[in-house]
Amino acid sequence: MKNIEIERKFLLKNNDYKPFITKSVKIKQGYISVEKGNSVRVRSKGDKAFLTIKSATNCNGISRFEWEREIDVDDLQGLFSLCKGGIIEKTRHLVPSGKHIIEIDEFEGDNEGLVLAEIELETENEPYEKPSWLGDEVTGNRQYYNYFLSKFPYKTWK
Repeated sequence: MKNIEIERKFLLKNNDYKPFITKSVKIKQGYISVEKGNSVRVRSKGDKAFLTIKSATNCNGISRFEWEREIDVDDLQGLFSLCKGGIIEKTRHLVPSGKHIIEIDEFEGDNEGLVLAEIELETENEPYEKPSWLGDEVTGNRQYYNYFLSKFPYKTWK
């Protein structure tokens, strides 16, 4: 189905992925609205800007509707001023794994110390290679969603 994001999220066991990074980009994002798991997000990714609308995930936390469009980067600061909660800042590293690309987010600021990996799939049951440095799966655990981290930063967790 068009506009469906299917992804799995993982913690990392170690930094053994670092030699395999093929590209890195700075990301800054905030949430204009979050209600019942649905969200409206603005994001800078490198020198581009995006507006994204996401639905709540399905019951297993793997799939959800996602609509994203590039917007004028000059509008970004005004949109960031509308965001509720903190602004998420992170560096995203791309690491090939089999026929997939694993996106590894190293968080900064109030979420410094948190590192998450995501792998996007074509179907919920699609097989994928799981490198030894991937740790526990946290798919569906809302605590690791960016909108949650914008309100309850990693540094405040006990």
